[in-house]
This record gives sequence, C-alpha cells and structure tokens, in this order.
Amino acid sequence: MPKALAFDTFGTVVDWRSSIIRELEEFGRAFGVQRDWAAFADDWRAGYPPAMDRVRRGELPWTKIDDLHRMILVELIDTAGVTGVDAAAVDHLNRAWHRLDPWPDAVDGLTRLKARYLITTLSNGNVSLLTNMAKRAGLPWDCVISAELFRHYKPDPEAYLGCAELLDVAPGELMLVAAHASDLRGAKRAGLMTAYVDRPLEYGTGRRRPSKIEVGEFNVMATDFADLADQLGA
Repeated sequence: MPKALAFDTFGTVVDWRSSIIRELEEFGRAFGVQRDWAAFADDWRAGYPPAMDRVRRGELPWTKIDDLHRMILVELIDTAGVTGVDAAAVDHLNRAWHRLDPWPDAVDGLTRLKARYLITTLSNGNVSLLTNMAKRAGLPWDCVISAELFRHYKPDPEAYLGCAELLDVAPGELMLVAAHASDLRGAKRAGLMTAYVDRPLEYGTGRRRPSKIEVGEFNVMATDFADLADQLGA
C-alpha cells in the first residue's frame, strides 16, 4: 500500500468542461454575445498542452498555468470576434479555472481516503489556483502541491519526484491518482505507484477519449473515488 496519494485535478477531481462552459455562458450574457461556448471551452483546454510545450522548448520562460490560460483566452476571444471586453473581465473569466466544480463522488471519496492516507494535489495548476479551487469546492487536501513548485510541468519526472521528496516518501511509496493514461505513465516511469480513475464524461456526453490502457498497466483501476477508497481499504 502507498504512504501517500497525489491527485491530478483537472478532469480527475473536478469537472472542468461543464464548469468552464457555465462560466462562458455567463460571460456571453454579460457581453450580449452568443457563440458555441462548448467548442470555445474545448479549444481553451486544447491550447494548454501546446503552450506548456513552448515553455519546455524555451520559446517562453517558465510560466504558471494561470498566465498560459490567459494567453490562450485572449487569442480565443479575438478569434471569436468578441469586442469591448476589458482586462478586468478577461481576468475574471480566466479565473474560472479557480472555480471548477468537483465530480459528485470527489469530496466524499477524498474524505474517506484522507482518513487513512496523506492526500495532496499534484497538478500543473498553480498553487493559488489549486488553493482557491479547494476552498470553494470543499476539497479536503492535507496539502497542495503544484508543478509550479518544481518549474516542471507533468509529465516531466521532476514533478513526480519533487512531490515525493516534499512529502518525505520514496517514489515507490507515492501513488498518483489520475484519469489520464499519459500522466500515469509519466508517474510510472518516475517510479511511482499508479491508480487510474475512469471519468467517461470529462469531454462531454458521447465524446469519450479512449485511454487504450493495457490490462495490468496500472496498480489500481477504479470506476470512481468511492471504488478507489474501497480498493485501498479506506
């Protein structure tokens, strides 16, 4: 059994897509515009991995996720032809990522797991984002750990190994919990234990992304956080 559990957040703990669509709809009403806000949300999220890669290649200096999100958002607003949006409105909308709603099983499942294990975030989201998200959503973390602390985004090994070092556990005593195979594979390469949690609605109804996970590839395969708690004896 692991000594500590580290959780990916976007998509694993919180329902980013529905939350962002809701905030975009409110933004549209405020500015009297109608767009395909679901597609806008998907494009906003899709811009995030290429933006991180620009940092990895040295095209951009180290940049926290809030600032990458804002850079992508400004481009999308311009492309969508939405005018008259001041900087304060852009900042408020960008902080929608601080206001994401948890999946229905998240808080209860985390509370059960916290009773037996140390639980923390391990997210590319910056510390302020993760802290504000937890405060609003009632996520009961023991601590908040972000890739920002290591200046390496996941799946760079420095993020996983840095998390283990901060928690004073061996990599093999730390389990990453995530809904994304690529994240889990990065953790596995770094020597962590791994738990896959299925989130079939992350990208919307009927838009499931196949994980193509091999049998036995990860230490635990769970349907949700309640199932994960059952399997980990919490």
